Amino acid sequence: MSQRVKTPKIPLDRRRTTFQEVAQTITPEEARQEAERCLQCKNPPCVKGCPVGVPIPEFIAQVARGDFGKAAETILAKNALPAVCGRVCPQESQCEGVCIRGVKAEPLAIGMLERFVAQFAPEQSGPGEPVPELRGKKVAVIGSGPAGLTAAADLAKAGMQVTVFESLHAAGGVLRYGIPEFRLPKAILEAEIEAIKALGVEIKLNTLVGKTVTLDDLRAQGYQAFFIASGAGLPSFLEIPGENLNGVYSANEFLTRVNLMRAYESKVSGTPVRVGKRVAVFGAGNVAMDAARTALRLGAEDVRIVYRRSRAEMPARLEEIENAEEEGVKFELLVSPVEFVGDERGWVKAVVLQKMELTEPGPDGRRRPVPIEGSEYTLPIDTAIIAIGQSPNPILFQSIPELQLGPKGNVVVDAEGRTNIPDVWAGGDAATGAATVIQAMGAGRTAARSIINYLSTEV
Repeated sequence: MSQRVKTPKIPLDRRRTTFQEVAQTITPEEARQEAERCLQCKNPPCVKGCPVGVPIPEFIAQVARGDFGKAAETILAKNALPAVCGRVCPQESQCEGVCIRGVKAEPLAIGMLERFVAQFAPEQSGPGEPVPELRGKKVAVIGSGPAGLTAAADLAKAGMQVTVFESLHAAGGVLRYGIPEFRLPKAILEAEIEAIKALGVEIKLNTLVGKTVTLDDLRAQGYQAFFIASGAGLPSFLEIPGENLNGVYSANEFLTRVNLMRAYESKVSGTPVRVGKRVAVFGAGNVAMDAARTALRLGAEDVRIVYRRSRAEMPARLEEIENAEEEGVKFELLVSPVEFVGDERGWVKAVVLQKMELTEPGPDGRRRPVPIEGSEYTLPIDTAIIAIGQSPNPILFQSIPELQLGPKGNVVVDAEGRTNIPDVWAGGDAATGAATVIQAMGAGRTAARSIINYLSTEV
């Protein structure tokens, strides 16, 4: 039985000093070798594990034959962002997580093969002849992240006139401002956005729906359906003393300054971002790993992930944890922050941490951290980055008072992404809270199908 082909990486001694993409693309020979490991299951569980329903065995068989262009067409029929997904999707908990090959050996490297195939993706051919009932229908997509871009692509392929409204000065949403260059190069994202625009999708930047323009304004302009894909851009905080000190960032602000505003190109961008020598990142998800690895590349010498549970409970992808550790990030585990301490100038200089211990698993199977009395100690730091989650930004929702929201400020939707307003759908992080890129894309596809049905039969 052949072994799984390993993803090549740039040399470790360069990774701490460059924002160059860490993972590299395999060769055609390696791609065919890995594809030949596929068992071509009759009832492939990998397809069920893919939120956008990519016919995985089909494209892998095409790779094995060396027909990379056809494999790209197969993926594009279901996934408008293959180069993105091949890089950032948590395949180990989705398609690869249920791969039959993984029962007795390593699962097929589906994500790595998708990334390889994406470089052969043909240019989008346009939406084609629209369905008669959909000719001239106008749909507004609010937000240009993974959910919005996916829905826009599917709607355009059905022949609709689609406009994406983006509040920032560049499209991509969390793909652009939340994921570092060393994991998802901006040039890759730009190419996939351009392919979607080639379908006829218009993207209007610097347009904050709810402030610049309202849904009623857009209805007056002829828009007949709306898909809210505004993401989860409101950061959560620790709510402990000293959190308002200088040098304490939310991960959202920190990564936005670096990614969207190109602070890592400080000599030409002029975007300020202060990173001290000693950085503590609070949280242990993918965002926390991204923030920690970014801080290293910006010159920090001692970067620590501070997490109140153990390594086994870390929610980040194993690949990202291993990359962070290889690059020198340290882990301060089973501790929780109690207070930030500032200097006389108002800058953070330390954090007080309290040791924790885990309870026995509860009804949900999770072990909960509880503080150990008298175990506090002080960790000197120059910079703190809070990466404990985000929730939907309420700015848009405040302009739609009739829109039903959940207890955490998310839009309430049904299985098709429909809200309580007949011409409004929502999906992605705006509906679920912070989740994965591919889950947001799946929600975009689901909503697009529902909108197509609605405009075909009800309008």
